Amino acid sequence: MVIKVHGSPISTATFRVVAAVHEKELEYEFVPVDMKSGAHKHPDFLALNPFGQVPALEDGDIKLFESRAITKYLAYTYENKGTPLIYKEGKQMAELAVWMEVEAHQFDPVASKLAWELVYKKMFGMEADAAAVQEHETKLAKVLDVYEAQLSKCKYLAGDSFTLADLHHLPVMHYLMGTQAKKLFDERPHVSAWSKDILARPAWEKSIALQKQA
Repeated sequence: MVIKVHGSPISTATFRVVAAVHEKELEYEFVPVDMKSGAHKHPDFLALNPFGQVPALEDGDIKLFESRAITKYLAYTYENKGTPLIYKEGKQMAELAVWMEVEAHQFDPVASKLAWELVYKKMFGMEADAAAVQEHETKLAKVLDVYEAQLSKCKYLAGDSFTLADLHHLPVMHYLMGTQAKKLFDERPHVSAWSKDILARPAWEKSIALQKQA
C-alpha cells in the first residue's frame, strides 16, 4: 500500500514529513486537509490525529501523528531506502539525538514565532508586531551562535552526514529565508553554508514543488 501523508500545504510540520518521504525515496500520496473548512476537526481526521492537527501518516495499518515521530518512523522502518537520516553506531546516534532535541526545543519555538510574524500574518492579511519580531530575532541569533560553533567542527549538525537533525529545520528555515530574518543565517559563515546546502537538496526541492502545486 502507498503511504498517505495527510496535511496542509502551508504547514511546516506537514512538510517536515514530506521532506523525509522524499529523502527516503518512497512512493506516497499527499492528502490535502482543508483546515479553513475545519476538516482537521472532522471525526475522520480525528481518527488519525486525536488532537486535530496536521500532519498524520498512514502506512498500511500504521497510523501516526506528530511530525518528528513520523520522520523517525520512516528513517528506521525504511532504513535501507534512500538517504539513511540516522546513525547505527551508539555514540553517533547519541549526538544525533541531542541535536534533534535542540531543533525541537531551542530552534523551532523561536523560529516558528518569527515565521508567524513575518510570513503567516502576511498570508492572513495581518501586520507583523515589530517588537515581537525584534525579540524573536534576538533569541534566534543566540541559538544560531551555538549552531555556528557546532558547524565549525562538522558539515552537518550531528556529524558529516545529513540526518534528521538537519532535515527537521527545513520547513521553517525555508519560510524565514524569504524574510528579513535571512540575515541571521547569512551573518554566520558556517550556518550560511549549512543552510544553503540543505535547502538545495533535491528531496527538499521536490517537497517545495509539491507545495506550489497544492
